[in-house]
Amino acid sequence: MKVSIITVCWNSEKYLKSAIQSILDQTYSNIEYIIVDGGSTDDTLNIIKEYEPLFNGRMRWITEKDKGIYDAMNKGIAMTSGDVVGLLNSDDIYISKNVVENVANCFLENNIDSLFSDLYYVKEDDTNKIVRKWKTGKRNRFSEGWHPAHPTFFVRKQVYDTYGVFDLKYRIAADFELMLRFLEKYNISSYYLKEYILKMRLGGESNRSFSNIKKGNREIIDSFKKHHIEIPFYYTYKRWLSKVFQYFG
Repeated sequence: MKVSIITVCWNSEKYLKSAIQSILDQTYSNIEYIIVDGGSTDDTLNIIKEYEPLFNGRMRWITEKDKGIYDAMNKGIAMTSGDVVGLLNSDDIYISKNVVENVANCFLENNIDSLFSDLYYVKEDDTNKIVRKWKTGKRNRFSEGWHPAHPTFFVRKQVYDTYGVFDLKYRIAADFELMLRFLEKYNISSYYLKEYILKMRLGGESNRSFSNIKKGNREIIDSFKKHHIEIPFYYTYKRWLSKVFQYFG
């Protein structure tokens, strides 16, 4: 089974090396690594070129302007040739060298369409300092406030081919909409890998400001409406309560 991992970046010189190295260190050999750069003007491209030979032909990359992170992710998905697709942010790292191997084994052993797991939020300048957790837990209904941590979400390529990629209408919550579409509207099969597989530096786009949080919530509500999925009047409360259990449970 070939696993394609996509990293999108733009002026990411500060942490990109650690993300690339965490892919390079993986014990699983059949990894295709795709980097989609948005036209960086810092040292990002030199870092990519430095690491490219170390992948022995398993890395491909492009650099060009895009319409934002989800557009870049869509470009990466279009470039993949693997059976399963995962996304690793340019400032995130896999916790161990066995992450992709464990993920691939779960797909093979359980004949599933998707997989999700848990992650640690860590300090930006010290990935050994855990600030809080995202413990996803077993699959539940999105209307109850549950959803996977998107950076841990691995999906078969054929699911993207069948049900589409990120909807660029959503600037902040396109990852939520995509998972809602796949898991709830189309009910693809999934597996919860009960372990922490990724360290995510604090400071994501959806939580960068109060206005972004509000906009992200509006986009989430719109996602339910788009797919004609009813949510209870207490949804917002349930979602934030669910976050408390995810982060600290």
